[in-house]
Amino acid sequence: MILASLAAATLVATIAIGPIEPDGTVIMSAQQKNAAVQPLVRSATECIARTVLVDPRFHGPEPIENLGELIVASMPSCVTPVRAMIDAYDRYFGDGTGESFFMGPYLDALPGVVNKWLPTKASGNSTAE
Repeated sequence: MILASLAAATLVATIAIGPIEPDGTVIMSAQQKNAAVQPLVRSATECIARTVLVDPRFHGPEPIENLGELIVASMPSCVTPVRAMIDAYDRYFGDGTGESFFMGPYLDALPGVVNKWLPTKASGNSTAE
């Protein structure tokens, strides 16, 4: 009876979380991995955008030209969410993938994403704060 209960519990757990590797890690599809890291990517991006928004240089005469500098300047304030994003990529996609993602596609796309995010958030949050 105990063996049957244990087998049933193992089956339910496997169905719920997916197949498990011999080392105990869960096998996830690329779609599941991407879904798992998206909240962390969003959190890092929002932190950077919020930090850029409150930087006095953003409100200068030509903020878009300074966006790259403002993004770089925001990194110390956003190190925790950025590090969480990098660590999650390493955990889900393999060691070194987090830094590769951050230094490549993420930083390449970041100015455009922040530029699009700021006007929407700036107008939406100006009365809330």
